[in-house]
Amino acid sequence: MAPTKADLEAARNATIEDVLGPRLDVLFCGINPSLYSAATGHHFARPGNRFWPALHLSGLVPRRLAPSEQHLLPSYGLGITNIAARATARADELDPEELRVGGERLARLVAEVRPRVLAVAGVSAYRVAFARPAARIGPQEETIGGTALWVLPNPSGLNAHWRLEAIAAEMARLRPPRA
Repeated sequence: MAPTKADLEAARNATIEDVLGPRLDVLFCGINPSLYSAATGHHFARPGNRFWPALHLSGLVPRRLAPSEQHLLPSYGLGITNIAARATARADELDPEELRVGGERLARLVAEVRPRVLAVAGVSAYRVAFARPAARIGPQEETIGGTALWVLPNPSGLNAHWRLEAIAAEMARLRPPRA
């Protein structure tokens, strides 16, 4: 059941739990939860968000998962977190300092969890959070404590510059090499 308007308003500034596992190939990182995600408790839950379809099309998971199945991600070596923890109606409600502090928290989390790759979904937020104004989509030269950094297109339905297939193709590049 979809959240009501009152549910969405009550979710403002709420947080949702990270999805983590003992051994992660890829830790996906959103900008921050939407009100819809916070109301449901599931990452990338807003209808129209292309994260879940792109994840499946990328080959990182064998079938399309629903946001309510996010708990299955660690079994595929995947996890999810956010740069900023608090839910907002729009990412532009976050100020630069909040993104920088979130980047510092993210660096600590990566040092603790040690995923193979940290994949940040949203180049504009990445630029601010990590003080990399010239960053582009794709692999980054720097690492966080030995963890590779990758910037993905924001899967929000509002990001009309990237089609679903192109987002999935970027995600596919994150697949671990075959042994």
